[in-house]
Amino acid sequence: MHLLILGAVIILSLILIVLGLPGLWIMVATAVTYNLIVPGEPIGWVTLIAVAVLAFVAELLEFSLTGRYARKYGGSRRAGWGAILGGIVGAMVGIPVPIIGSVIGAFIGSFLGALIAEFTGGSSAGDATRVAKGALIGRVVSTVLKIGIGLTIGVWIFISAAK
Repeated sequence: MHLLILGAVIILSLILIVLGLPGLWIMVATAVTYNLIVPGEPIGWVTLIAVAVLAFVAELLEFSLTGRYARKYGGSRRAGWGAILGGIVGAMVGIPVPIIGSVIGAFIGSFLGALIAEFTGGSSAGDATRVAKGALIGRVVSTVLKIGIGLTIGVWIFISAAK
């Protein structure tokens, strides 16, 4: 029964990651709680520390790749920061839209943040648009990587608990 509940929470956490919510941290917190409640420490503390580190790395990647891709497409540091901040604001603005609002908001926000930052920094509309497309690509890539890391963490936790 414990494994069934753990598996259900892991699946729900993966869905939260797709929606742009803190599913990784819910998985980590659930694993720690599971380890404390279920007798015999079924998930080792080394595993718990490792998945927490992976979750932290995934969060760093989510923010840093957006800015890096904006710069890769010719943008300034300003555009990189605009993409990161725009993604955060966009995700918050999108929250009221059911199911996928925060994800779409983060994508649009990253695009607009880089576009506005680059355009107001003196770039032409064409150059600013190219940089904004790079920021959008970076946001999509980082989201896909975060989902992949979430799958890895979820499987690792479940296998550790099942043995």
